[in-house]
Amino acid sequence: MDSKGYATVATLVVTAAIPFHNVQAQDTAATRLEPVVVEVGRGAHRSLLRLPFAVTAQTPDSMRPGQRHLSLDETLWLIPGLSVSNRNNPSQDPRISIRGFGARSAFGVRGIRVLRDGIPLTLPDGQTPVDYLDLESVGRVEVMRGSASSLYGNAGGGVVDIRTSEPLPVPVSGAVRFWTGAYGTRRLVAKTAGAADGFGYQANAVRTESDGYRDYSRQRTNNGFARVSYDNEEGSYALEWLGVNTPVAENPGAITRAQFDLDPRMADPLSVRKSARKAVTQSQFGLTTRRTGSRGEIEASGYVGTRTLDNPLTFAIVDLGRTMSGGNVRATTPFSLLATDQRFTVGTEVQLQNDLRRNFTNCNNIPRPTTPTATCPDTGVERGTLTLDQREIVSSVGSYVRDELDLGERFTFTASARADAVRFRVKDRLISATNPDDSGRRLLDAISPMVGLLVLLSDSHSAYANISSAFETPTATELGNQPSGAAGINRDLKPQRSTTYELGFKGVGTSGLQYNAALFATAVHDELIPFDIPAGGGRRYFRNAGRTSRRGLELGLGAVIWQLEIGGAYTYANYRFVDFTVDTAHYAGNRIPGIPRQAFQASAALHNPLATLVMETTLADRMFVNDANSESSPGYGIVNARIISGAALGVSSAELTMGVQNLFDKRWVSSVSVNAAGGKFYEPGSQRSLYLGLSLLGAPKSSR
Repeated sequence: MDSKGYATVATLVVTAAIPFHNVQAQDTAATRLEPVVVEVGRGAHRSLLRLPFAVTAQTPDSMRPGQRHLSLDETLWLIPGLSVSNRNNPSQDPRISIRGFGARSAFGVRGIRVLRDGIPLTLPDGQTPVDYLDLESVGRVEVMRGSASSLYGNAGGGVVDIRTSEPLPVPVSGAVRFWTGAYGTRRLVAKTAGAADGFGYQANAVRTESDGYRDYSRQRTNNGFARVSYDNEEGSYALEWLGVNTPVAENPGAITRAQFDLDPRMADPLSVRKSARKAVTQSQFGLTTRRTGSRGEIEASGYVGTRTLDNPLTFAIVDLGRTMSGGNVRATTPFSLLATDQRFTVGTEVQLQNDLRRNFTNCNNIPRPTTPTATCPDTGVERGTLTLDQREIVSSVGSYVRDELDLGERFTFTASARADAVRFRVKDRLISATNPDDSGRRLLDAISPMVGLLVLLSDSHSAYANISSAFETPTATELGNQPSGAAGINRDLKPQRSTTYELGFKGVGTSGLQYNAALFATAVHDELIPFDIPAGGGRRYFRNAGRTSRRGLELGLGAVIWQLEIGGAYTYANYRFVDFTVDTAHYAGNRIPGIPRQAFQASAALHNPLATLVMETTLADRMFVNDANSESSPGYGIVNARIISGAALGVSSAELTMGVQNLFDKRWVSSVSVNAAGGKFYEPGSQRSLYLGLSLLGAPKSSR
């Protein structure tokens, strides 16, 4: 199949078939804001209209059907203030940023908290690998934007809480899906789910293969998800598992502007020569329980997991073995004091990350050396001498309180605070005359308060204002990478601290209209800035900027007009350095790199009894790629389209999906590597690709 080839999708879904003429009614209900209850905010469940901060709740597959669930940029769409940059690099996770938090990420997710059904995927040092996050079972997404999310702890620049869909109310159901498309993409999905008498279960297994849009970006991944739950009038209980096995995910790296202009599919020659890639296995179990009574609600959760990583990079081969665990207990109780109704929440969260990290000399090269060297004694083996062997232990403890006071029927005052202590400890196991002791300890702590006032303008419209603060520690890797080459933990690298002032409006109107708007100003001290050094071989280092300023506007809009469902999200981001000097270079007044000043997303879904047509577009300004603002990636406009058609077949139904990504075949940069050495800033987005899908759906007659 050529690079612009078609995809074929076959799906067998043994579930309750929903006739196409009912889809419109379901989607209409899903987009109405007023009855929506969310769980973010570290308090009891509240309506969106009652929360004094910016929060968005979506049902992605209902609003925009026909998704392939290949990447988070499909799921996290139409959320103002949030940006997902697909690197088109299977060895690195998408770069997610909220109001600029997370834009520094060289791999994985930084600066924001990511949760699955309330259980954190974010580690105590603030990094989040999302390569094991299952997207097939996502029912809704709840996103809290800005430092009001500091009640979740370190890296609280925002929260993305991904919630599992409810199983269909049938004893048993199943699904099988197969996708194939341009660039050798193939995806096989097997699912099962059911619910009866309060018990529910669901599970899926997925196999994904792709040769990738770019050269040297082959991927082979197996991931799975399973969840069992029980709900009754007194509470709910759930046990779930997430896992992934990726035997190969090649790393094409970032390229220069000249290379991008010549051939955007090109891989970085150094990445190819050094055989940069990763192989990863991860498994995580989580248990949650919630009890509700007349005196309030108590919730507890816990999780354990393991991860192994074999990660040849251009400067080393990283071998990582990780265990992680954590738990959270939270209680909310309503009461009255001095004729004021209040809701008081108190909670404690603990997390532990235990890594055994070993680095080896990368002896890969094309051609390989034919004679042994001191660092590569065996020319036929890619792992050379051991250069790092250490145990990295990161633990965090955070306690928080939150109180909501109803000041009459229209006003609610909210105050909260969280105290965090994050401890880093390194035990060096490789000490010699030429390799000094890298052992060390650091304790980074903070208290993060928030106050907010909400005014209910009417039953379906509200306004709010808040002042909040947050902090973000460097990760264990960032603390260990010292540009000077000195031993031990970097004691000059400070946590990033921010204070945000926010004003917003949100509400619903007639005919399914919903809107939200937010104005904010954030002052950040000691912002963490990535950079490379010419002799670093691609290794990322970090330093603190003195002060930065982030001022922005976020607008979200959705409406249902007869059979047409539309949505839009606009973000204006004026993010600049206020006080930042490196050697003799002064960057005050420059824009913070990696973030477009303006971005707009829109979608439209036209439903009728025969088919649903979905159109999506995203527009973005250019992005500066370095602190000096001497170079930038070009702005872009991308359009995606797909059509989904279904027909009933007795107790089953068939569904056909045909789609195209980047309809007008634009050449664009979907992500950048900030402050990269050698001008290797650019990670190109995919050009036009086509795919086709076929689904078969069915369920026992008793469920219909």
